[in-house]
Amino acid sequence: MHPHSPDENPAPRQTGSRSVDPRKLRADDLRYLLAVSRTGRLVTAADALGVDHTTVSRRIAALEKSLGLRLIERGAEGWTLTDIGRAVSENARVIEEAIDRVVDTVAGQDSPSLHGTVRVSAPDGFGTVFATPALVRVRRRHPRLQVELITATRQLALRPSGFDLALVIGVPASSHLVTEHLTDYTLGLYASDDYLTRYGPPETVAELREHPLIFYIESMLQVGDLDIERHLPGMTPAFSSTNVFAQLEATRQGAGIGVLPAFLAQRTRLRRLLADEIDIRLPITLAVRREAVTHPAVGALWTALRHEVAERADELLPE
Repeated sequence: MHPHSPDENPAPRQTGSRSVDPRKLRADDLRYLLAVSRTGRLVTAADALGVDHTTVSRRIAALEKSLGLRLIERGAEGWTLTDIGRAVSENARVIEEAIDRVVDTVAGQDSPSLHGTVRVSAPDGFGTVFATPALVRVRRRHPRLQVELITATRQLALRPSGFDLALVIGVPASSHLVTEHLTDYTLGLYASDDYLTRYGPPETVAELREHPLIFYIESMLQVGDLDIERHLPGMTPAFSSTNVFAQLEATRQGAGIGVLPAFLAQRTRLRRLLADEIDIRLPITLAVRREAVTHPAVGALWTALRHEVAERADELLPE
């Protein structure tokens, strides 16, 4: 059973002003709504709360009944909050923070540490090389904080769910997000010494057509800024993958010329080709769901990510 099964009476939609009896609201039900807003999955929210998914379903259904409003709805990638659900969730955070302060008081801590679970979404390459060390540093200072990193090179949904903070290539357009340009990064052409010995380097951009290219799978790519047509018109990858680390390894193995982020390629012995002609620069945007902006843990991760890219700017934009 889930909160909106056909057997249940559906919660009415908001139709103007309404009166809700606060005595019928269970504050703990709001924690279940918060968990679903972060994960977008009933089962994952249940794991975070230490209950089973039917309990999460039942408690959110009870909250919707008390309010007389639909708070969550099924989306393409799981459960997402309605507009009123997001507003309710945002106001419910103070309850979770109050519980954390009580725990700190009982534990006798002089300075409160961060608690709870924060979920971060990022592209596989940038998420691994830049986001991971930043998140680990925050976790070191706040050992009771649970950090989840999901890596996927994709666009964010118009009604984003399943994360608190996301790093994306390009600029997402959604009124449900607070965004900040975090950094730019460079992609270039790279090849192994073995490949160049066997086939020779291209001397011009036109000669690239004589070489197999390694990049993303065009038909599965959801990030317009990574469209190969924008940067190398008329070129079609001969070896392609949804994973940038597979592209990197294929280039190292001599499968062709890779279009790779400099921050990954520079960690290898790959040679950069046609650097003056092909220097692709793309933005990384940091996006936070509006209801998560005031969460202390999200703020701490946000600051750590800013610091990480500032300290390592030469890797992202090498001379």
